[in-house]
Amino acid sequence: MLLGIVLLYVGVVLIVNGIWLLGQARAAEVRPTPTAGERGGAAAVAVEAHPTFIENREVAVLNIFTGFVGVVAAVTLAVQGNENEDIASIRAAGYILLFAFTYIWVAFNQFLNVRGHAFGWYCLFVAITAVAAGIYTFSNADGNDASIYLGVCWFAWAVLWFLFFLLLALERPIARITGWLAILEGIGTAWVFAILLLEEELAF
Repeated sequence: MLLGIVLLYVGVVLIVNGIWLLGQARAAEVRPTPTAGERGGAAAVAVEAHPTFIENREVAVLNIFTGFVGVVAAVTLAVQGNENEDIASIRAAGYILLFAFTYIWVAFNQFLNVRGHAFGWYCLFVAITAVAAGIYTFSNADGNDASIYLGVCWFAWAVLWFLFFLLLALERPIARITGWLAILEGIGTAWVFAILLLEEELAF
């Protein structure tokens, strides 16, 4: 049930961060340059008035809260797993912390308004880890629908984290596609999955 709670907020934060990325991409495209003159300035004002434009510090609030939810869930699972010698709970705690630290670091970067190169390299590490987690999840699913769903999610998250590596560490111009994928994965791999778990339509 803790996983369902974490995924619920992961879904929300992925959707909102995806919208934020789309707004930032639009703003970057019309940012005034010395040759653009007043026309570029007017376009930038119009972009910032668009519903998809979210201020960095505003979206950081949701990232901090989601990171906090993840940390609490991970610590709870780690303590319970240690007391009961349950390696599955400890493993789940470690994986949840990958998400929690992701959103805390995103919030930190949004407050400081930095480029996020170091975070991009962290995303590469997490993308590789997510592939390994997906393989492990599939190999131990034993036909369980929730485990199969989770395995698919791990591979989807690996792709998203890898795009963030390309976007932030290597500065590839893929903010729009990354934003759209974040929104789609927020819905399909987190929000819907969370509701199915919380409503006990799926169970591990």
